Amino acid sequence: MGSNDRRSASRLLYNYYRIGNAFHNLPVEERLFYAEFLCTAVDNPFLQHFRPDLNEKIYLSREEKLDYLAKDERFNLRDVFPFGDFSEGINESLFCRSIFIQPDLFIRMHPGKEDLVVSEINATSISFSRLGNYTLALPNGTNLDKIFPDDTFPTKPFEVQDLSSQQTLKYFKPNRYEHWWDACAASGGKSLLLFSEQPDIKLVVSDIRESVLDNLDERFINAGLRTYQKKLLDLTQNPDQVLYHYEFDGIILDAPCSGSGTWGRTPEMISQFMPQKIHGFQNLQKAIAANVIKYLKPGKPLIYITCSVFRQENEDVVDYLVSEYGLNLEGKEVFMGYEHKADTMFAARLLKPLES
Repeated sequence: MGSNDRRSASRLLYNYYRIGNAFHNLPVEERLFYAEFLCTAVDNPFLQHFRPDLNEKIYLSREEKLDYLAKDERFNLRDVFPFGDFSEGINESLFCRSIFIQPDLFIRMHPGKEDLVVSEINATSISFSRLGNYTLALPNGTNLDKIFPDDTFPTKPFEVQDLSSQQTLKYFKPNRYEHWWDACAASGGKSLLLFSEQPDIKLVVSDIRESVLDNLDERFINAGLRTYQKKLLDLTQNPDQVLYHYEFDGIILDAPCSGSGTWGRTPEMISQFMPQKIHGFQNLQKAIAANVIKYLKPGKPLIYITCSVFRQENEDVVDYLVSEYGLNLEGKEVFMGYEHKADTMFAARLLKPLES
């Protein structure tokens, strides 16, 4: 296949998955036509050939397209994401609509590097928007390596990080010289947020996957974070053998989850997901939380985070931690990324009770 054919095939596949289970009773070909209609906004040779009646309406707004499809009894918007039981405050209709749109690419500029980053991007024809002091939103697929080549920028002046992920920082509230643990660190995005807020923290990072911890090392070096401890841990098991003498002033638990708040980036997951998996993730989250809470100093925070939209993984787990371990809920929030072409996430700040 040539490059144009590859791009067309990729677009067709992603658009097909973006409609989730909508039109589930129709043949694959018919569902693909409706997916193209909903997810594209320019004249479409594919639709013109197979469904010129849809292509002639391709320039309608997405709302107008949905109004048009609403006349078809085979279409139900809720079928796009048919799992229900959303976290508090999530607008199901708006969330389903967001699946049709590819999310933006977000970067967090390093403090003091804002003018440099903006200047380099302005020198291109790429459009972007600025959200706050340090965040830029760019079109998905933007080639940052071309704008910031390694020979000119061996140390990148930014981090690639979703908008909602960046917003979780407001729940951290670290103090100077505190000892923090990023328990499910992955490639270290939350740790870098923590470091940007308080460079003088003492940091332990852990994950079950050695490969992502290797990636973490690269990101930390790029950001200037060089003093930390790294541990390979399976937190479904008791980590006392490794952490028996540790006590932390704060723990970030970005827990394994369904990832349902990120499926705008990976829409194929909607078709692959089985609702019964939610309960399995919830059990995993409870088990990991139980194994990390005991290393938290009294009066100090556990920051519980997921990229899930499901109540069972979010509020229900928080309620469990409050009732079973006596944690005090200081605040919680669903970051409505679907309103900003970003991921939808959940965060809660819970305090370990003071010893009596």
